[in-house]
Amino acid sequence: MQAQLGRPMRGVVGIAARCVCGNPTVVATEPRLPDGTPFPTFYYLTHPGATAAMSALEATQVMRELADALAEDEELAAAYTRAHEAYLSDRAVHGTVDEIEGISAGGMPVRVKCLHAVAAHSLAAGPGVNPIGDLALERGDWSPERCTCAAPGGTG
Repeated sequence: MQAQLGRPMRGVVGIAARCVCGNPTVVATEPRLPDGTPFPTFYYLTHPGATAAMSALEATQVMRELADALAEDEELAAAYTRAHEAYLSDRAVHGTVDEIEGISAGGMPVRVKCLHAVAAHSLAAGPGVNPIGDLALERGDWSPERCTCAAPGGTG
């Protein structure tokens, strides 16, 4: 994971999703880092291919399109709210932090702010939990079902 990010990892409690080759794709992180900093991003995308794909999408108009869809589609908005609640529930297992109470990641539950965070949630929780993360993964040029790792153990 350190090699993927180019820096030491902080507060990791486990690997929440893996590439088909076994390398980490998403880590789960403590809600309070070891230095005391509150950290709302429980699911953190580490895979370089996934990270690059979400960065490329963020550089397009897709975030605006997803935000518009969220504002116009009541079912999508309700599912995104459920994703927010599921995210908070998953993180609460590792403790609660008053400073981030009710705050998840990626703009949930009312906006689309960070595709990296919502895609990480989708990868960790599985399809159907975070609809915006699922849409971001569908639109990206990276797939969790095809290894693109250059690290040891990767087949890509």
